[in-house]
Order: sequence, then C-alpha cells, then structure tokens
Amino acid sequence: MRYKLLGRSGLRVSELALGTMTFGEDWGWGASREERRKIFDRYADAGGDCVDTANNYTDGTSERFVGEFAGADREHFVIATKYTLTARRDDPNAGGNHRKNMVQALEASLARLDTEYVDLLWLHMWDGMTPVEEVLRAFDDLVRAGKVLYVSLSDTPAWVVARAVTMAELRGWTAPVAVQVPYSVADRSVEREILPMAKGLDLAVTPWGLLEGGVLTGKYRRGGGEPRRYQGAGEPELALGDEVVSIAEELGHSPSQVAINWIRQQRDRAELIPILGARSLEQLNDNLACLDFELSQDHLDRLSRAGGFAPGFPSSFLESDGVRELIFGETFPLIDDHRR
Repeated sequence: MRYKLLGRSGLRVSELALGTMTFGEDWGWGASREERRKIFDRYADAGGDCVDTANNYTDGTSERFVGEFAGADREHFVIATKYTLTARRDDPNAGGNHRKNMVQALEASLARLDTEYVDLLWLHMWDGMTPVEEVLRAFDDLVRAGKVLYVSLSDTPAWVVARAVTMAELRGWTAPVAVQVPYSVADRSVEREILPMAKGLDLAVTPWGLLEGGVLTGKYRRGGGEPRRYQGAGEPELALGDEVVSIAEELGHSPSQVAINWIRQQRDRAELIPILGARSLEQLNDNLACLDFELSQDHLDRLSRAGGFAPGFPSSFLESDGVRELIFGETFPLIDDHRR
C-alpha cells in the first residue's frame, strides 16, 4: 500500500480506503462481528489506515465495530465518519446539514467510536436547505474545539462544494479537503463537473460503488437469484460487465480487480482514493490484489468505449474543434497548458 495526501491537506491516507457500511448484520446483508474483525485486520496488515463509516451505517453498529477494532492503536488510523441522515424519522431536526444535527450526530458518533475526536467529518448528503455558511462555521467550531481534524463534503453538487471552499478561504474558516461520490466505469457522470472541480481546487475524491453492486463482476449473468443492491442495471450495464470479465480473463485477474483499477488509473482526472466495500475476507483479499498490476491503455480504452459515456455540455461544447477555433484561432495546438 502506498499513501496519498488527502487533497489540500497534509494528512497521509492509504491509496485504498476501507468502507464499513457492511460492518454488522442489522440491515440483513452485512457480515458478522468475527468476519468484520478479519477484514479490518487484513486491511491494516496490508498498510491501510483510512476507515470510512457513518452515523447511520447498520444503525450505528458499524461505528461501534470500527471503534472496537481500532482500539489501542486508535492514533494510527484515519477514522472518517459522516452526519446528515436522520436518527428519528418523526423529528425534522434529527436529520439534515444544519448545526443542531451536526453537533448531536457527532457527539453520538464519538460515543459509539469510543474516541475523543474523528480525523475526518463528512457532510453525508446535501439537504438543499441549510445555508453553506452555517455548515462551514459549524465545521470550523468543531475543528477549533478539537473534536474534528478535517472536514469534507459527500454526495453534494459541484457548485455547492466550490462555493464552500471559496467562502471558507475568504473567511478564514476550515475548508473542505475532499469529496465523496459514486464512480465506476458504468457511472461516469461525476466526470462532467465534480471531478474537474476537485482537480482544480485540489480536493481528494473518494469514490464508492466501484463495482455497481456486483454488476461489473458479471455475477448477475451467472444467475443465482442474489438480490441486487443497485436496481438500475439493464442490458447495457450487464454488457459492460461482460467486457470487464473478458479483460479479466485475458489478464488472469478477477473482474473486481479490473473494475477497481479502471478507477485507480483515472489519475489525470483527480486524486482518487477508492473505497473498498468487501463483505467477506475473501472479497477483500481479491480487491487488495488490484495493487499488483495495472491495466494497459488499450484495456482502459476498451472499457471506456464499452461504457458509452458522453460528457455532454459544457465539456463537449467547449472542447469541440469548432469552438476551440472560435476562441484560439489556429493557435490551440501550439499552446502548452500545464493545468490541463
């Protein structure tokens, strides 16, 4: 395992993060405490130090397991948790991005994690109601109080993140250092706005949903009747999974490793730290083996073409030959742009 700087911070995190949404059997598809302990220890043995959880994962069991497993070596791990999702469905203030919920959710998370602080606090999902300045000032207060070291925004529109970073810089508040988004070779929508924004603002990106719930491994083609966590997969997604499987067979690696490496190798788009969501030790070992090889450019191109992604406006418009000629005349090929 190698390490990366977490966006615009100096914090070192492992190049693969460990997702813990399946830590616990409360939701019916997670794993037992014993299996989760094996997964956590194996990830740590491989050099992993970045553990991603949330206040609502498996109704709090995930955080309790993470706190227990980190245990006496707490200072070694970069523990990231999230707030936003409701803890009481009949209480309008028990969910959302506002200060009241942020403070209450963090205090409950600290108790479950059995720690005095979290390394990284994520806003989990943008609620569309809370002013950006309220979120930022509340974040800053928690950092100044020593309960949080860094802050970030998950599942939030690019314009909100960009506004938050700019406002924090201008007002001297703690600025977000990363964004978390769904990203896979089957779902590349974040390439339109979020990834260019992250690269431009030096924000790390922690992608989730790398395997589309198993669609990209070909397991639904094989049958078995296993329920899908991602219900939107149709024939195009299944066909893309077939291409992943085909490349995996050519390379002698697993489809999961191929799909993860497609994400890892999009380095020109942003600083990417994929989140592994294994449900068993066997799956984790398989996923970690993605570090043993890289895809060729031909394989990357085959997967990109099979996905059939179109960037759309404004990228397709601004990067077209006609528009570039309108802006630059005949000089565009002569300009070396180190920022691209």
